[in-house]
Amino acid sequence: MTDQVPQTGPDEGDWLRLDRQICFSLHAATRAFNGVYRVVLKELGLTYPQYLVMLVLWEHGETPVKRLGEHLRLDSGTLSPLLKRLEAAGLVRRERSARDERSVEVRLTGEGAALRERAKRVPGRIVSSTGFSLEEIGALRARLDQLTAALDTAALEEARA
Repeated sequence: MTDQVPQTGPDEGDWLRLDRQICFSLHAATRAFNGVYRVVLKELGLTYPQYLVMLVLWEHGETPVKRLGEHLRLDSGTLSPLLKRLEAAGLVRRERSARDERSVEVRLTGEGAALRERAKRVPGRIVSSTGFSLEEIGALRARLDQLTAALDTAALEEARA
C-alpha cells in the first residue's frame, strides 16, 4: 500500500478539500440515489434497505439470515429490524432452520413473491433518472465493484498491520 498523494495542485493541502474526496462523491451520489429510490419505492411500500432484502430473496429464494447479511454487507444488528418490519408487513417469514436451530431462514410470503411483479418497473425508472445509458451504468458498476474489492483488500491489509 502507498501513502503517496498525487502532486497536481500547487499545495499538498489541496487534497484535503471536500470536493477532492472520492468518498464524498460516492456519499453524495448515494444520497441522491436514495432520494430517487425513496420516491420510486413509495408505491411499493418499501424503503431502500427493505428493497435490497427483497432483491436478494427474489433472486435466491429462502435464505439464512447470515447469508442475507453477507449478500447485503449488513450485520445482524442492522438486518434484524429490517426483517422484523418486512415480516410485520406480511412480505417475509422468519423461521428457525430445521437442519440447524442456530440458523434463521428468511422466506418470501405469497404477498412478498407477488410484489416482485410490481417491482420490475423500478430499475427502468432508476436508469432513466441517471441520464446514463445501460452501457455506461454497466461500466460504472464494474468500476465500483473493482473499487470495492480493492478497498476490502486494503482494509484487510491495514487490519493485519
